[in-house]
Amino acid sequence: MTARLSGSILTRTNSVSWCSATKASRSAISTRSRALRQEIEAEDIDDVPGALWRRAWLDQARVPHPPADLRRIVVGIDPAASSTESSDETGIVVGGVAADGHGYVLGDYSGRYTPQQWGRKAVDVFQLHGADRFIAEANNGGEMVAHVIKTVWPGAPVRLVHASRGKAARAEPVAALYEQGRIHHAGDFPLLEEQLCTWDPLEGDRSPDRLDSTVWVFTELILEAKRPRIYD
Repeated sequence: MTARLSGSILTRTNSVSWCSATKASRSAISTRSRALRQEIEAEDIDDVPGALWRRAWLDQARVPHPPADLRRIVVGIDPAASSTESSDETGIVVGGVAADGHGYVLGDYSGRYTPQQWGRKAVDVFQLHGADRFIAEANNGGEMVAHVIKTVWPGAPVRLVHASRGKAARAEPVAALYEQGRIHHAGDFPLLEEQLCTWDPLEGDRSPDRLDSTVWVFTELILEAKRPRIYD
């Protein structure tokens, strides 16, 4: 039975095999997602000029389930500086990579939490998905991320990554992987997808939380996979 936590979640133990992810089922998911937003919510889903992602890329690569043989799964965290009603959300995105090098978004658990709440949420989804590492930006509250998570789980494997480039420069290679059809959304993640397809780095706005978490996940799983590295 598929595990669930705050919505539709996809894990390594899905009862439906990867072989069932036919072109027809992928098309049905894409059509349903776009139809709900266009017809029911009356939402304008045109691409934003200047955005790094395109909705067509997400829809064309969308799958109902990830493959069963994911090699790695990580949880990316982009912490909010505060937890008031007007503060940013804490980005918590789970992703995996298969043997063929394709990446999969498995869950988006982002939200407005207190540090204790997002620490517990992050540990819960880590264990639910059988992840192997937390990923967070060291120069954007990384030490706080490690402290909060280790308060909940002292032995948690946390890797803090140091950003040497601007956010747009870090996001562009991940967006390119989406354009190449190498990253798939295993299901619908409307809030994450809205951020991906509406953030224009040239506008000067801070990159949003769900997007940042996704960039760190696939930088770790795909872009950094071929580089020799000693883990923290």
